[in-house]
Order: sequence, then structure tokens, then C-alpha cells
Amino acid sequence: MRCLRIAFLLTQSLESPSGLGRYWPLSKELVRLGHEVTILALHHDFHAVDQRCFTRDGVQVHYVGQMHVHKTGNRKEYFSPTHLIWITTLGTWRLTQAALQVPADVIHLAKPHPMNGMAGLAACRLRGKYLYLDCDDYEAESNYFNGKWQQQGVIFFEDRLPLQAHGVTTNTYFMAQRLQGLGVSTERIVYIPNGVDRTRFSRPDLERVATLRTELGLNGHPVVCYLGSLSLASHAVDLLVEAFVLLSQWVPEVRLLLVGGGEAYESLQQQAQAAGVGERTVFVGRVAPERVIDYYHLANVSVDPARDDLAVRARSPLKLFESWAAGIPFVTADVGDRRELLGDPPAGLLAVPGDAESLAAAISEVLQNPDLANTLKCRGQERVRSFYWEQLVKDFVRVYQDA
Repeated sequence: MRCLRIAFLLTQSLESPSGLGRYWPLSKELVRLGHEVTILALHHDFHAVDQRCFTRDGVQVHYVGQMHVHKTGNRKEYFSPTHLIWITTLGTWRLTQAALQVPADVIHLAKPHPMNGMAGLAACRLRGKYLYLDCDDYEAESNYFNGKWQQQGVIFFEDRLPLQAHGVTTNTYFMAQRLQGLGVSTERIVYIPNGVDRTRFSRPDLERVATLRTELGLNGHPVVCYLGSLSLASHAVDLLVEAFVLLSQWVPEVRLLLVGGGEAYESLQQQAQAAGVGERTVFVGRVAPERVIDYYHLANVSVDPARDDLAVRARSPLKLFESWAAGIPFVTADVGDRRELLGDPPAGLLAVPGDAESLAAAISEVLQNPDLANTLKCRGQERVRSFYWEQLVKDFVRVYQDA
């Protein structure tokens, strides 16, 4: 394939889970293959961004406006309906302007959202570019909405943009089947699971890990870690707190480490306090991307709690691949692609979806069985080799064959 000029249109910053875990490492690997990549993105705190245009690892990045939510510190705030209309209108216009100006052969929409969708369609129709789409979540099911009107707008674009694209990439078989149900032909769909950026998880700062362990009061305690968004719309962190209440009865010295921010940050603190495990639960908040590996290495087991719903079936959990790369045993629930991703023999334990007791039992099994924990660690480190982005990008570029 000849080298292409590719522009990704993102409605979130590169610090978001999808931005940092999927689109940034993908862009770097595309550059390594000889393609020219530009990221046009909205930012969660646009007015506080000092450097809105920069080049890093060969990828050109342009932040052009405010995304549809505002994040500062550990808080995630939603705009009022009137303000949201203004923000989305301005964001759409600025993404459209940027997409029309950037020299690109193809426009790749990172998520089927209204703002980047309208901008991508305009750029492709006015300038004759190829349009591609990545579906890494079930957007209408996994987001918080101010009202039915907002959800209906997302549904409209999520169901129609795939039919306008020359090709569609997706990270779960559930979404691949859903796309086929919408009328997208099988040959236009390329399945690319989430993966992990090898450079972010190559080696922890052991001195920093030891300091963190002391600062957080974790010395001498087995640690259960959740690292991700504290948003209950798509992550059942409240279920993990329920499971931890049971676990702490079986393993009294255990501690729960929650790393991340989101709209449920305060409500989860209240839940832990009300359940009597507040003093055993450590809330860290958001951490810098380069420090994530250190927090993983505080843990004896990493957990992705899950209920069985459409949002979870459509999600390929980044925590799975990050835990493998960090060498930390992993526990999740048997929903979506997770059983297949864990492989045979499995590189992790599966609990019953939505069952706090089953989740607690699986975590306890890892904590109290060192041989099992070591086996899961070794399997994960072996299996993750197929999920580094330098491997996944080879399949990703197949979607551009027509271009």
C-alpha cells in the first residue's frame, strides 16, 4: 500500500481513555509505517491548553475547540442544554474548518459522534476525500445524556455514519455484528481489538512505586486495583465496591485502590463510607499517563468489574491489556469478548456479570493463591505480545485498501 495522509477527527482529547489507549498509539504506529498522520481534536479543558498545535513522535496534533464535557482535576462536569448546543455548534464548525484545511487523503472519524461526523462528511464531500469510521463503543448506551433529545442525536449519527463510510474499524465482535445489522457489508468491516502501547508499560519507576506505597498507606497490605474512569454509565465501579465489602470480611488486611476521575468520584466515596470500607479504600484521582504503570505495580490484582449490558458487550477493556503488559493478574466478568480475549488457557479469571459475591470470590482466589497469581501473570505477559500496537496496526491498515 502506498503511503497515505490520514487525518483522525476526535471529539475528545488524547488524555481520554480512547485517545491515550487507542488513537494515539495507533497514530504513532501508522507514522512508523510511513504514513502521514494528523489528529484534529477537541479538548476537555480547551481554554486551559497552552500548546494547541504540536508534533510529537511524528504525529501532528491540533486542538481546535472544547469537547462536549468539561473535566478539571477529578471532576467531570456536563454543560446545560443551552450551553451544550453552543459548544457542539462551535466544535463542529472548528473541526470542519480544520478538516477542510488539512492535507489528507482520508478522514478517519474516531467514534461516530455528531460533531466529528458532520465535519468529516463535509470535508469528504467538498474535497473528495475518503471517509472511514472507528466504532470503539456503543455510544448511545455508554454515555451520560442531559435529555432524550441528546441521546436521539447520538443514535442518529451512530446508526447512519457507518453507511456513509468507505470502511469501518471496530474493537469488538458485538459491534461488528451490530454494524452488519445496520447494513454495512462484511468486507467493509475490520475488527481491531484494543491493545497497549509497549512504550508506556515497559518499565515502572521502582523507587517511585515504593514511595507511593508508603504515601498511600499500602505497605503490608494486598492491593486490589481499578484504574480507569469513575463513570457508572459504562464502568460498574459501584459493583466493585460491593464486592470489596465482602472481600474485606474474608481478607481483612486487603485495600482497594481506585485510580481515576469522573462524575461518580464523590458518590463512590460516599458508597465506600456508608458500607464501612471507607478507611480501606484509597481514592487517588486522575494521574499523569506516564505514571499509570507505577500505580499498576502497587497492585496484587487488577479488576474490570462489569454487568451484562449493551455498553459492556461493546467495550474492549483497556485494563485487560494494560494489566497484562504490567504483569498484574487480572479479573473481570464473562461478558462480551472477554472470554475469547483471555484465551485458552485463560490469562485471567472470569466472574459472573453483575454478581458482587462472584467477583469477590474471584479476587480472593488470586490474592490467596500465589501459584495461580503467578500463572495468570505469566500467561498475560505471553498473550499481550499479540496486542501491542505495532502488531495491531498491520491489520488496521487493511481498511484503507480501497484508498
